[in-house]
Amino acid sequence: MKSHQTTQTMKPATAAKKLGVYLPATPAEFQEGVVSRAELNELQATPPAWLQELRSNGPHPRPVVAAKLGVSIAGLARGGVVEPLTTEQIEALKQARPEWLEKERATQAEVRKEAARIKKKNAERADQARGPRP
Repeated sequence: MKSHQTTQTMKPATAAKKLGVYLPATPAEFQEGVVSRAELNELQATPPAWLQELRSNGPHPRPVVAAKLGVSIAGLARGGVVEPLTTEQIEALKQARPEWLEKERATQAEVRKEAARIKKKNAERADQARGPRP
């Protein structure tokens, strides 16, 4: 008996998320079709011009905007940023340094610091639980 391997596919929204691009800014043929795992791997390995352009200039989805600004997605919302931004707009925000951005960056730094502290504490507990080594 021959085993038939089905091709794994995903919706365009899922593929766009994995590629880190804003779906409405992608070409119509990308938005309207399905993307196979092989096609996604090919897009990641050798991105076409439209993908390179979106990655470098945007518009960028919220997770990318948040990462580029050094804040959380919730921090973007608190700052009133609900629309996708271009790289130029992100750079303008970095230069302007609005109060909300500085506050959110400080909050994000505290969150990272606390996460590192907890990770270290958990690692120490794991070492103690193993006991002394012979």
